[in-house]
Amino acid sequence: MKKKILISAGEASGDLHAGNLVKALKQLDPQLSILAMGGDNLRKAGANVIIDCSDIAVVGIVEVLKNYRKIKKVLDQLIEIVVQQKPDLLILVDYQEFNMKLAAAAKKNGTKVLFYIGPQVWAWRPNRVYSIREKIDMMAVLFPFEVDFYSKAKVPVQFVGNPLVDEVKADKKKNQLLQEYHLKPNDKIIGLFPGSRNSEINKILPIQLESARLLKKKYPSCQFILAVASTLNKQSLEKLCEDYSELEITFLTDSSYNVMSVCDSIITASGTATLEIGLMGIPCVITYKISAISYAIFKRMITIDKIGLVNIVAEKAIVKEFVQHQAQPQLIVEEVSKILEDNQYRKNMIAELKQVKKKLGLAGGSMNIAKLAYQMLEN
Repeated sequence: MKKKILISAGEASGDLHAGNLVKALKQLDPQLSILAMGGDNLRKAGANVIIDCSDIAVVGIVEVLKNYRKIKKVLDQLIEIVVQQKPDLLILVDYQEFNMKLAAAAKKNGTKVLFYIGPQVWAWRPNRVYSIREKIDMMAVLFPFEVDFYSKAKVPVQFVGNPLVDEVKADKKKNQLLQEYHLKPNDKIIGLFPGSRNSEINKILPIQLESARLLKKKYPSCQFILAVASTLNKQSLEKLCEDYSELEITFLTDSSYNVMSVCDSIITASGTATLEIGLMGIPCVITYKISAISYAIFKRMITIDKIGLVNIVAEKAIVKEFVQHQAQPQLIVEEVSKILEDNQYRKNMIAELKQVKKKLGLAGGSMNIAKLAYQMLEN
């Protein structure tokens, strides 16, 4: 009989990694049956996407509570699939709180559970690691330092290498992309990466747009491009930007790595994108804002002093972070201006970003996790 896998990926970055995992799994065994919650990357890879993740991709405690019924309905659907269809393996990709509830249900029903891109318990609520141990069969992590953390709590763990080391690269030359995007090669290009979740867009995009407006006044010839994540609707984003017509923003649904590659600097939301931009070697600034209540709660739980993955991996602040009340357009503009004008500052940042790539270690991350998943199926 065909082996059956169920994958749960709850947002754009998880969908990207899950899509590459499925491609690798299909190389190992084209006959695998793969059901999934996810997005376009999983669809293109050949998974049967039965639930689209875009509707439940939210960030922040208050935001989750507002969407609780919708999220709970999707969780119940996935639990029913686990109970009724009895997959041979459940692969959870990031989306931690939701996926841990699904993991608990799967374990009760005797389904093996592989968690890929482990919860960042080393960053906040570290005691969660002990409850995680009871709900999964294997934790696959992307950063070498995570192995010791999970091992000490006796959680089965394997470092599979970060797939971004292989994935993060443009697939076209810069000159070709500039032509395709109708951009002027001699004028500065600033990227706006407001995130992949609607709740992020509502909080972060207005700050990025106001920053862009100030930059346009300072640098009249600069150009703005906005990366549209696969979980977002381009028309909705264009509507949100209607009051900023003077910016003449180019909205791009192309590969985010292609979009990054043409930028002189990027204003990005926190998340996986910060590490991707770092691996592309593009100087950037990080913006992050959630509801005041969510932030007050998170601040009490966080045990590290940085939120950008690129800074966490580097173990120092390479890229400036403008978080919550610090996420002010004037401050962001000052930093972007420094990146554009101070050549030595720019060179130093790019050199530091190159060191981040070295720290991530192994290549072949997607095939490594696929082999681990297939081994769990066989066993």
